[in-house]
Amino acid sequence: MDLPVVDLAPYLDRIVAAGGAAGEEEVRALCATVSASLRDTGALLVKDPRCPAADNDRFLDVVERYFSRSADSKRLQERPNLHYQVGVTPEGVEVPRSLVDKEMQDKIKSMPEEFQPATPKGPDPKWRYMWRVGPRPASTRFKELNSEPVIPDGLPEWKETMDSWGSKMISAIEVVAEMAAVGFGLPKDAFTSLMKEGPHLLAPTGSDLERHGSEGTVFAGFHYDLNFLTIHGRSRFPGLNIWLRNGKKMEVKVPVGCLLIQSGKQLEWLTGGECLAGMHEVVVTKRTLEAIALAREQNRSLWRVSSTLFAHIASDATLKPLGHFAEASDAHSYPPICAGDYVEQELSVINLKGKNGF
Repeated sequence: MDLPVVDLAPYLDRIVAAGGAAGEEEVRALCATVSASLRDTGALLVKDPRCPAADNDRFLDVVERYFSRSADSKRLQERPNLHYQVGVTPEGVEVPRSLVDKEMQDKIKSMPEEFQPATPKGPDPKWRYMWRVGPRPASTRFKELNSEPVIPDGLPEWKETMDSWGSKMISAIEVVAEMAAVGFGLPKDAFTSLMKEGPHLLAPTGSDLERHGSEGTVFAGFHYDLNFLTIHGRSRFPGLNIWLRNGKKMEVKVPVGCLLIQSGKQLEWLTGGECLAGMHEVVVTKRTLEAIALAREQNRSLWRVSSTLFAHIASDATLKPLGHFAEASDAHSYPPICAGDYVEQELSVINLKGKNGF
């Protein structure tokens, strides 16, 4: 099974033409595809004419150069006092939830063997860089989740590249969020109004395939994302596996020029469990090894960079099932909670905050 690819152009044309260009029926069908794919698979591929592949490549080039620096040089951008929500997170800090969550471990054991995730041997051996995207609120209870960005020395193009690619991916997420709302029978701005001034983070990961390039190495252990929606540009090295709602495991292939969207825990909350946060992992596979061999032949970088952005609900907004989802059979499992409080609890569990929240 392949994920559906939704071209956002007809929806964007309709916005520009205020109802012209694409027919109402075509747009409604696209919205239904978006919501159904998020519900059934926790993921979706989109094509956004505003996010060309060349921009993704430029972003990957700059971030590869950063991650190829020495560990000591990169650690100058480390901010553990801000829960690693800006600057660099070194390898060996993020703990996959499957290592610390008993309920998740039981769930893994109950899976058929062929669908079980790879078993991590400890914290993730990947680096990550957190770069805030978009405006932050003038007043908030959650200052550390809305901190100023950290800019590495010696990369003059860093800020412009991060801001440009980050804002383009946020624009794509906002359109997908609108389309999902329409597909779910909610007001068009049901999700986007809650995203306003959210602590959105462009968060590329860097995995050193020179040191950790053997088959089966787990770069990101089995987990879900705590945010609203996650969007990725295409990586130069495959290795992402996702789990569909029916429990089946699937290796994701992102076509050139496409973006991958995944549902996060905040979307699960807002839909009362209608959309479950998508489980996924990043592992060195046979396809990764083929890409490593090709990169060596072409004398290219062996850092696997993910072009990842986490779109969030605003920290001071309340997470609760919206509209008709308040009547869903599982709505009681999603009591109202401030989004910032929820994020801080989740960060505690995955070792980024340093104290237990649950």
